[in-house]
Amino acid sequence: MFIRAYLRASTSEQNAERAKSDLVAFAAERGLTIAGFYPENESGAKLARPELFRLLSDCQPGDVLLLEQVDRLTRLNADDWSKLKAAIADRKVRIVALDLPTSWTMAQANADDFTSRMFEALNGMLLDMLAAIGRKDYEDRRRRQAQGIATAKAGGRYKGRPEDAERNAAIVKMLANGQSWSSIVAATGASRSTLSKLAKRVPEAA
Repeated sequence: MFIRAYLRASTSEQNAERAKSDLVAFAAERGLTIAGFYPENESGAKLARPELFRLLSDCQPGDVLLLEQVDRLTRLNADDWSKLKAAIADRKVRIVALDLPTSWTMAQANADDFTSRMFEALNGMLLDMLAAIGRKDYEDRRRRQAQGIATAKAGGRYKGRPEDAERNAAIVKMLANGQSWSSIVAATGASRSTLSKLAKRVPEAA
């Protein structure tokens, strides 16, 4: 049994590895070693997450997908959550989340078959419930954000997200020096759409 830790943050401005020490401590308390870490800056509302699916492809039956919180795994709608659950089930991967104590038993390699099956059933139900709560929280926050933007626009106060001038200046310099987009994305976490916009500034910076 291998433990593989999934670390997710929604945006490149957030630190996906923030919870790493908590996951390491959780494993160490149980005499376990984490075989790999899979940090990712993607929305939990997206099914297409390369690092999550790389983790699953690396797993063997009985391996553990370790999380800080269930919402690090999913804020998906019902259809996409069903697809992700099916992919996890196909790999016979156990989900263990620090915020779901009933799942901790799944990290025990010596748990008997009856106990494992009972906790799998219980955790399946609780995961569905927490997935629904995570999705509702995501939709509520999006609705409040949209309402706030609409109110600010109506009052002439909306200015959008402030630019990260220091990061963008560094990206423009990288582009001007001929550095590849892939290496810039890897180094900065910026999206390709951001690079496309900043590429228009390169002649000005030259």
